[in-house]
Amino acid sequence: MLSEADGYALLRQYDVPAPAFEIVQSPEDAAKAAASIGYPVVMKIVSPQIIHKSDAGGVIVGVKDDAAAKEAFDKIVANAKNYNPDAEIKGVIIEEMAKPGLELIVGGKIDPAFGRVLTFGLGGTMVEFHKDVGIRLLPAEDDELRSLIREIKGYTLIKGYRGDAPKDEEFLFQVLKNACRFFEDNENVVEFDINPLRLYEKGGCAVDARVIVQDEPVVLPPHYDPEKIVPLDYYKPRSVAVIGASDDKTKMGYAAFHNLLQFPGEVYPVNNKRSEIQGVKCYPSVGDIPGPVDMVVITVPAQLVPGIMDECGKKGVKMAVVITAGFKEMNEEGKALEERMVAIARSYGVRIVGPNCLGLILPPYKLDTTYVATSPLPGDIAFISQSGAIANAVVGISLSEGSEMGYSEVVSVGNQCDLDFLDYMSYAARDPHTKSIILYIEEIKNGVAFMEMAREVTKIKPIVAIKAGSSKRGQAAAASHTGSLSGAYEVYMEAFRKCGVVPAKTLEGAFQIAKILGGLKKPLTGKRAVVITNAGGFAVLSNDYAETWGIDICDLPQEVIDEMDTFLPPFWNKNNPIDLLGDADEARFRGVYDVLCKNPDLWDIAILVNFPNKVLSPEQVGQVIIDYQKKTDNLLVGCFVGGDSLKPGVDLLTEHNIPVFEELEFTYRVLGHLTWTTQ
Repeated sequence: MLSEADGYALLRQYDVPAPAFEIVQSPEDAAKAAASIGYPVVMKIVSPQIIHKSDAGGVIVGVKDDAAAKEAFDKIVANAKNYNPDAEIKGVIIEEMAKPGLELIVGGKIDPAFGRVLTFGLGGTMVEFHKDVGIRLLPAEDDELRSLIREIKGYTLIKGYRGDAPKDEEFLFQVLKNACRFFEDNENVVEFDINPLRLYEKGGCAVDARVIVQDEPVVLPPHYDPEKIVPLDYYKPRSVAVIGASDDKTKMGYAAFHNLLQFPGEVYPVNNKRSEIQGVKCYPSVGDIPGPVDMVVITVPAQLVPGIMDECGKKGVKMAVVITAGFKEMNEEGKALEERMVAIARSYGVRIVGPNCLGLILPPYKLDTTYVATSPLPGDIAFISQSGAIANAVVGISLSEGSEMGYSEVVSVGNQCDLDFLDYMSYAARDPHTKSIILYIEEIKNGVAFMEMAREVTKIKPIVAIKAGSSKRGQAAAASHTGSLSGAYEVYMEAFRKCGVVPAKTLEGAFQIAKILGGLKKPLTGKRAVVITNAGGFAVLSNDYAETWGIDICDLPQEVIDEMDTFLPPFWNKNNPIDLLGDADEARFRGVYDVLCKNPDLWDIAILVNFPNKVLSPEQVGQVIIDYQKKTDNLLVGCFVGGDSLKPGVDLLTEHNIPVFEELEFTYRVLGHLTWTTQ
C-alpha cells in the first residue's frame, strides 16, 4: 500500500486536490512543519501495518500551536505502538486541516470478472452505516458519471438541502472523471479510496487517501473472442449417441436415451453390457458405431469420462454433453479429472457442454439430451441456467395446465469447462426460433466478454437475467454450488445496466418480462405510464406501486384533458391515473385510447386496470385493448383483478400475445424491471 503522502502526490497528478502535508520524525519537527503549513493542522500516524488510523488512536485533528503539535506527535506514536507493537512507525504526517464540508467517498477496486469498478457515495467515518453508494464499471462515459452523482440518496445534500447552498457538482464530476483516468492509467493499482472527499460550494479537497498497489500490472479479464464461439451446426447433429444408456429407469442413462427417441436423426445407445436398450440395437463403444456420430451424451462415472472422450475424439464427435458429476465441483481430484478431460477434448476439437449438468434441449429440433421427466414444447424463449434443478423445474412448470409455454433452447451450463454463457447466448442470438433470452446466473467467469457479447445480442433480442446471491446467505450458497464463486451482486446489476440486460428477481417475473420484450413492436425507450381504470381504489394503489417500482405516472397536458372532457362525465378526476368511474362503458375506454393513440409521444405504456362489473364483460374490455394495440407501437398492458370471473378476458389477451396480469402490485413490479434499462 502506498503511503498517504505518496497517494496524495499521485492523485495531484490527476488534478484531485489534496491538502498540503509534510512527514516528520520528531516532536520538534512536527511543530516546525505545522507552523509552516499553518495552524490548525491534522496529524496522523504513518505505518504500513495500520490501515484504519482512527481505530488505532492515530489521528488528532485541530492542532492549534507548537506545544499541541509536540504533544500530539508523542501521543499518536504511543497509541500506535499500543495498538500494534509490531507495526513499523515511519513517522507522523502533518496536514493542512481542510475546512468542514459534505463528506463523500470516491473509490475503486478490481472485480475478478468485470475489471475496474468505480465507487461513489456518502463518505466519512459513517460510510458503512449509510451504505449510500453507487458504482460504475470502467471505462465510463461522462453521462454515466453524472448519473452516478445523481442516483445516490445523498444527492439531495449536494444540490442543497433546507437552505444550504448547493455544492460544486461540476467539480465533483471532474474529480470522478480524473479518478477514472488515474485508475485506468496506473495498471499496478488494485484498490483505492478517497475518504473523505470534502465538497464545498466551490471546489473540494481529498482529506484522506488510500492506494493499494501490487508489483505486477493487474491482469484484467480478456475480451470476447468470436473465434472461440461454437459454430451453429454443432447444435444440429445428424446423429446422437448416449454413452451409458440403460434400461434401468432409475438411472440417468435411461431418461437421457428415452428423451432422444423423438429425435428425427440417428440415435445410438452405447453400453458394453447390453446388446439392445429400449428396443434399439446397442454398441459396446462409440467407436463400434458404423456411421458418423456428431454428438454424444455421457452419463457414465466421472473416472471413465477422459477415456471415453478420447474415443469420441477418434470417432470425430463434434460435441459432448457431459451430464456426469464428480469433477471440479467436488474436490481437487475432481478438478484434475476435469482438466484431463478438457485437454483430451481440445486435442481433437471436441466441444463440451457441462460437466455436472442437466444437458441441452432444442425443442424446435426435437433434440433433448437431458433427463427431464417430459420434454418441453417448442417456443420462442431461450432459458440458459447455471442450475440444472431450476432448468428442470421451469420445464415442468411450462407443461402445467394453464401455464403452457414453449422454448427454443433450454440448457444447464454446469461447470462450464468449455462452453459457457457466451456460447449459449450466441446460439440464441443466431437461432431464428428465439425471440427472447432468460439467464439464471450464479457466477460469470469472464464478465468483460459477457458484457461485450450481451451488448451486441440485446441490440436484436432482449436478455432477462436472474442473478442469485443478493443476500449474504445466497452468496454463500452460490459459492458452494457447481464450484462457483458468486460475485458482488451490485457489480452484476451495474454490468446488466451497462449492456442492456434486464434483471428480474423471480422466475415468474423473468418469464413475464421475456414474453413482453419478445413481443414488442419497438424497443421501450421510457417508463412514462398512463393508467386507465374503472375503479378509484386501484387508481390510488397504482400511484403507490408505480412509485415503488420506478414507473412514472405522467401528467396529462391540458389539451389532452380538454379533449377527454368532451366524452367523459363532468366529474371524472381529470388526472392520471384516469378514473372512468364504476359505470364506465366501452365508449369511455375507446375514447381514452383514441386520444392516447393521437398523442404517442406523451407516454410509453398504457395500463388498463379492470375489475368485475355488470357494465362490461371481461371479453369486451380485452377486445378494446386488442383493437388499440393494432393502432399503436407503444406498449398496452392489461391488469384484470378479480379471479376466475375475469378469466375469459385474461385468456383472450393471452391468445393475442398482449401482456396481462391478475395482480396489481406484480404488474408494476414487472414493468419496473422491464423499463430498468431505459433509466
